[in-house]
Amino acid sequence: MADVAAPDVAARMLPALTDHNRAFWIGGANGTLMISWCPACERYAQPPAADCPECEGAMVPRAVSGRGSIYTYTVNHQPFMPGVPVPYVIAIVALDEQDDLRLATNIVDCEPDSVRIGLEVQVRFERHEVEGESVYYPVFAPRG
Repeated sequence: MADVAAPDVAARMLPALTDHNRAFWIGGANGTLMISWCPACERYAQPPAADCPECEGAMVPRAVSGRGSIYTYTVNHQPFMPGVPVPYVIAIVALDEQDDLRLATNIVDCEPDSVRIGLEVQVRFERHEVEGESVYYPVFAPRG
């Protein structure tokens, strides 16, 4: 099970929950990263969608390991959003389950200068409230 970050974290732009993205945003309640999966062509797709972008089959949510590596990243030094301390790392994480399965996220629990391409990471979740419902924002921290 993945670690869950404390609920009092920086402000975030949060999603409107839909039937197609709900599993992704609430899976963190039990430490699970849920990604859309197509049983027909056996491929994951992100962001969550109703239909597979490859074969147009129906997508279903499926738990993944939450492990991956940093594909690319940037360190932001500009205070674009009030309440979010700088610097912070914005990254694309390549998930272990599929070569082209990538997720835009933040890297936490490390100094920005220690982040590098290829760094192995593990999902964590930040709990936030959206319209009276808890959502769990996936962030990643270095493994180990």
